[in-house]
Amino acid sequence: MLSFKPNSNTLLILLLTYKLCIFDKIIHTNLKIMEKLKYIVAKFGIPSDNAVIAPLGNGLINDTFKVTITGENYEYVLQKINHYVFTDVDLLQNNIEIVTSHLRSKLETEGIPDLDRKCLRFLTNPETGKSYAKINDEYWRMMIYLKDSITKENLTVESAYTVGLAFGEFEKNLLEITSELQESIPDFHNMEFRLHQFNEALEADLAGRAKGISDLIAKVKKDAEEMTRLERLHRKGELEKRPCHCDTKLNNILFDTDGNILCVIDLDTVMPSFVSSDFGDFLRSAANTGKEDSKDLSEVDFNMDIFKSFAKGYLKSATFLTPLEKSLLPFSARLFPYMQAVRFLTDYLNGDTYYKIQYPEHNLVRTRAQMRLYESATEKEKEMMDIINEYCK
Repeated sequence: MLSFKPNSNTLLILLLTYKLCIFDKIIHTNLKIMEKLKYIVAKFGIPSDNAVIAPLGNGLINDTFKVTITGENYEYVLQKINHYVFTDVDLLQNNIEIVTSHLRSKLETEGIPDLDRKCLRFLTNPETGKSYAKINDEYWRMMIYLKDSITKENLTVESAYTVGLAFGEFEKNLLEITSELQESIPDFHNMEFRLHQFNEALEADLAGRAKGISDLIAKVKKDAEEMTRLERLHRKGELEKRPCHCDTKLNNILFDTDGNILCVIDLDTVMPSFVSSDFGDFLRSAANTGKEDSKDLSEVDFNMDIFKSFAKGYLKSATFLTPLEKSLLPFSARLFPYMQAVRFLTDYLNGDTYYKIQYPEHNLVRTRAQMRLYESATEKEKEMMDIINEYCK
């Protein structure tokens, strides 16, 4: 019986052939994707034959591309909307249309120059008149790309002030349209709802993990009544909801190349909420001296320098705040680490079905880190209140 033993040259040829086949498959796939993207661009009335389309940014929710058309004065941003997160795309885009048109009108009335760089502008689908297009089971939208604009990733004490200033101004400019906006993610920052989810997960104990975390369960239950304070004040008619961004991060602000604020971006979560949503959610990540999933809890502390800077900028621009809202700002800084700890713990009890994990105990580690941040913020609540009172003078 004859046997075939390939020599080194034969192996090399086989390897090169295999690589060429793989390369050809990749090229073919990429061409199909490009054809699809050009088809989508054309749905917004933009000639796409000469379109150059490339991935843009590192967003975790939506897929984003930059579209450049040869000979055009404009560049565009094409975005696939994650309709599993935003289940009502029509509501989502209606919110965004209301916000952007209101901001543009307001800035125009105030005589602000260069409006196209101070407010996002979405294109309309000529077939429907909507600011999105549905193609098969996917939803897409396009907006004008703001040239010579940048985002920043590294927060400093100085830039925390800028963030506070920008989001306070953003809220103030949208006050008149509170009743026109709807929740793009229902109960997104509702602490009562998050605790209800937690209690359901605890009772079901689907992953059989409740016995080993009695200390964390006790901490959550001990402060549950206090941490639902905002919802109770709202039902009593003492605390109102405002148009809030609900995702207040440094990289959700566009700057020009000189470092001046252009506009707030990523408007998907703009909806009626308590101002605590914007104030507390920013500090949960920005004022944490450790990581969201620090295993060494000695790394985790609440950074008061970031708090002071952010609060100073926010209070300077958010001139509409009531005395009650101002008094609740330190509580907001405590609320959001607690809320996130509850959400991580709920997912851990459910068997890690929501958040992506890197190892089996990841959600538990996250819970302990967020609970430590909550405790640190609680220890500093009086100091925070003194700072707020001083700024309000």
